[in-house]
Amino acid sequence: MQDVVVAQPYQFVAPYRGNILPRLLGRLLIPRLMRDRYGIVSSEVHGADKIRAAIDAGHGILITPNHPRPADPVALYPLTQATRSLFFAMASWHIFMEGRLQRAVIRLMGAFSIHREGMDRASLQCAMQILEQAQRPLVIFPEGAVSRTNDLLNPLMEGISTIARGAARKRAAGDGGKVIIFPLAFRYHFEGDLTETLEPVLEQIEQRLSWAPQRKLKLLQRIRKIGGALLSLKEIEHLGGTQSGDLFERAENLIDHLLHPLEMEWLDGHQDGSVVQRSKNLRTVILKGMVSGDIDDEERDRRWKQFAALYLAQQLSLYPRGYLSSDAPPERFLETVERFEEDLTDTARPHPPQRVTLHVCDGIEVP
Repeated sequence: MQDVVVAQPYQFVAPYRGNILPRLLGRLLIPRLMRDRYGIVSSEVHGADKIRAAIDAGHGILITPNHPRPADPVALYPLTQATRSLFFAMASWHIFMEGRLQRAVIRLMGAFSIHREGMDRASLQCAMQILEQAQRPLVIFPEGAVSRTNDLLNPLMEGISTIARGAARKRAAGDGGKVIIFPLAFRYHFEGDLTETLEPVLEQIEQRLSWAPQRKLKLLQRIRKIGGALLSLKEIEHLGGTQSGDLFERAENLIDHLLHPLEMEWLDGHQDGSVVQRSKNLRTVILKGMVSGDIDDEERDRRWKQFAALYLAQQLSLYPRGYLSSDAPPERFLETVERFEEDLTDTARPHPPQRVTLHVCDGIEVP
């Protein structure tokens, strides 16, 4: 399980507001980071003039990208160059807690924290102030989690409209300016040999399953076989045995098995909405006693196990039905295998060469 929950009292991390250091750091660090850590060797930006025109007009600008890969925050850099503007960005607090150097760098590049497991008035006020004062464009990822699906947009989290409308009201009451939302579409293109790239990853996963390499199978069959095995292991762990039927129905049943008891305990019954939203709501209430220190060690351990169940449910929900087929683009095969590796090891290795395109959609004026 990745460390996405921090059982410490939250402290808001404000963004660095200077210009010279972020520009210098961006030129020295970001292109190398894109290439070495994420395998991105080239980029294209389409529609940057729309944002540039809104900047010149003095509008408050909110950029809302899809979130298909962990590389997305650094892959915004070509857009900052194309618009000739630095950005502010809202980022989960746990990212700031992964080390002092990372905390300093992402803050320097304009990121500020959001406490996803609580009411973070400081972060909301910071976001509205950025839009109201039109200091720089503000970036918020509305899916709330990395999807690893280039070609599918997951349900959007609540709250972003509140920020945008609040800032629009303040601007209208002040200088009469506008707040404009620009949806942004990331699309990653894999430009290498798919079979050669995936072979070592698949073989290592098969070794973890104590299998001989399944090279005789076609790629789609091999991936589905691994996916079925990984699901079966989790069914044995949580349900006591492997279930029968359609893989996606089995995953949905396991998700309900994981979430429903927790919703009964903490939220008075089954909740509607996406699994990402349901998991977020549960993390919020489960975390409270852990931060305040009002529970003993036994209860703390029990809650960590509940966090692990929430993480598993969310990961299961991010394997979409019908996304992978024999004629699917190579990126979908790559994404699926990367998620396998991430679910097993908490990390996924880069797979160069990749090219990223950023498409700026038409602006939406916030009423």
